[in-house]
Amino acid sequence: MRKIVINKSYETFCVSHKALLRLKELGQREALQETDRGAYWPQSATPREPSLNQYGALIPRDDEKLVRVVEELGEEANGHCAELKIVEIPDDVAWEIEKTDGVEHVSVVHRTWG
Repeated sequence: MRKIVINKSYETFCVSHKALLRLKELGQREALQETDRGAYWPQSATPREPSLNQYGALIPRDDEKLVRVVEELGEEANGHCAELKIVEIPDDVAWEIEKTDGVEHVSVVHRTWG
């Protein structure tokens, strides 16, 4: 089964500062390229600080390190106003993340013709 991280809140997908640090520690490629704004204001890098808890937008949602960090940290992985959830789907399914009224879900990719 493939694991995918989605956001169940109405806000945008993001991970917390704590999750970013763990992703960097694991060597996650996109996380290593992100600027750690919390490094400049360590006293302010608390879970309630919005500007310092919005990371990970470019990380593939099925990235094994992202899934691992969300499993390890639980709610502490949630970025500002995010509610991260791991969804499992069969390995051979072509998938995409869609939003319904702002809340994400995983669906099967369908072909359409016009």
